[in-house]
Amino acid sequence: MFFSKLMPHDGNFFVLFNEHAGHIVAASESFLKFVEHYNDEVLRAKYTQEVDKAEHACDDVVKEVHRRLHKTFITPIDRDQIFSLINTMDDVADLLQNGTEAMHLYDVKQMTAEMIQMAELCNQCCISMKNAVATLKDISDPEVAKAALKTCDEIDHLESNADRLLSTAITRLFREDIEVRELIKCQRIYELLEEVTDKCEDVANLVEGIVLENS
Repeated sequence: MFFSKLMPHDGNFFVLFNEHAGHIVAASESFLKFVEHYNDEVLRAKYTQEVDKAEHACDDVVKEVHRRLHKTFITPIDRDQIFSLINTMDDVADLLQNGTEAMHLYDVKQMTAEMIQMAELCNQCCISMKNAVATLKDISDPEVAKAALKTCDEIDHLESNADRLLSTAITRLFREDIEVRELIKCQRIYELLEEVTDKCEDVANLVEGIVLENS
């Protein structure tokens, strides 16, 4: 007992979670603007850089979390939960960056209405994810824990909307007279955007597990 009291405690992981989530929201907002202004090459380049900057900032936070995990003896929640949560959150940032890269790589000519709608859902999911993560430091409070679970349910609902939109978008692709290469490009972009919402739901599931185990 005396020995454990001498060991480093906490590590401010909740602060780092919130910082990372803030960068994700910045990336998702820039990604949405990237999609909305896709036909403007100058703005497209500007928002691509903003997404890249936010993703790099996320990487820095992940490295710091890993560093503190190695130096902290007693953590506020289970070490595996910390590791899984920050890495899954980082997957969201990576997917947003992959979205801008894929559109450049595939030379997508223009955004469809469904792409814009999916980008909006991605942004909403990221905002809700940030709100869910922000509750973790106070989940010992029953009301905060209840709010956290409600936010996780909201993310699940948004992800379900993205699933339905993906089905609608792909159905329309195959029903319209569209060149095969463009069809393949669009399908891949739709699937990639839906992956963002899937990964946000994965984060929500981790948050829900943490809340249920620690509240």
